[in-house]
Amino acid sequence: MTDTFGPLVSTAWLADQAGSGDVIVLDASRHLPAAGRDPRAEFEAGHIPGARFLDLATLTDASSEVPAALPRPEQVAQALAELGVDESARIVVYDDSAVKTSARAWFALTQAGVRDVAVLDGGLAKWREEGRTLEAGAGEYAATKPRALTNSTPKVASKSDMLANCESGVSQVLDARGEDRVFGSGIDPVHGGQNGRIPGALNLPFGKVFNEDGTFKSAPDLRTLFEEAGVDLSKPLVTTCGSGVTASVLLLAAHIAGKDDVRLYDGSWQEWEADPDTPKEQGPV
Repeated sequence: MTDTFGPLVSTAWLADQAGSGDVIVLDASRHLPAAGRDPRAEFEAGHIPGARFLDLATLTDASSEVPAALPRPEQVAQALAELGVDESARIVVYDDSAVKTSARAWFALTQAGVRDVAVLDGGLAKWREEGRTLEAGAGEYAATKPRALTNSTPKVASKSDMLANCESGVSQVLDARGEDRVFGSGIDPVHGGQNGRIPGALNLPFGKVFNEDGTFKSAPDLRTLFEEAGVDLSKPLVTTCGSGVTASVLLLAAHIAGKDDVRLYDGSWQEWEADPDTPKEQGPV
């Protein structure tokens, strides 16, 4: 990603880009099963004009043992090619999801080596609240040739990395789930299994990084939030959550705050809890 674009763009900026040939908008909405929502159907009912539907549900690495693992670079290249997104495009991703899935899309694309990716600050909800135009239909576009993608600086932590970190304590661990799931002892209401946390994990519920209108808080306010959660901003950090989605929100928030020595534990609690041999903590600190 270049220094002149992203990681956020405003709704006003995007509206001004209408007709700009190098800006392509992707709807990256995805919902928890309990929400009972169909993101593709909602996209076809109304989306930002010119937007294309990025199907996050299928953009995963099925060959990985990690549940809903991040896609491989060649998968990202193929998905973008099928959507007609060529290498010259500046990509804006947005969502209309309670779990802010545009952050996951931003991370998936940038980790695959895609440059010039930004998140629409406030998402479709802010666009709609401002009375801006929506468009219906599936959209039409010509596919392009898949680009060659690589990433020499991955920011993903594996379960083995996290086990090693339990011993070394080199990286701080920050959980994006709600306090009831991180410090509770009952059944996880989202993914099943027991509530709990990776030993030593701190907690910053992802919703706290947003203003009331759904936009991200300012960089200074985000730094304060991280510090109040117990994070030492001078030390490495790993974000985690239930399945790697809202952990991406915290990673993006850290990036906005100027902290980039952050990795995402993609397997997150869903993978960690399912392994009887991983150490776990439950209840209050």
